[in-house]
Amino acid sequence: MGGIVYHANYLKFIERARSDWVRGLGVDQVAMKEDGIAFAVRRVEADYLMAAKFDDQLEVLTRCLSVSGARLMMEQQVMRGEDLIFSAVVTIVCISDAGQPVRLPANIRLLLH
Repeated sequence: MGGIVYHANYLKFIERARSDWVRGLGVDQVAMKEDGIAFAVRRVEADYLMAAKFDDQLEVLTRCLSVSGARLMMEQQVMRGEDLIFSAVVTIVCISDAGQPVRLPANIRLLLH
């Protein structure tokens, strides 16, 4: 309504960027799901620094901060040109179909390091 991007949309932007980033590393999340393993967001620490306006061209930068047996921590930044407008540290966990924590497969852990 006010011509600015709704705050929850930033979470959608970074979700899409994470999926694209993981796919770009060669991780097949569909195959993971068939094996009974999925990624799930455990925690998001978000800082809304500036408002994006409708029709702004935004870029999401994603980098891995750490990888453990079943957890992945990522930093994601939403940029408008040179301006950092949103920043988040996202904790992702690996879970089974039953929702229980499971270890990341070793080959995926190696790709994420």
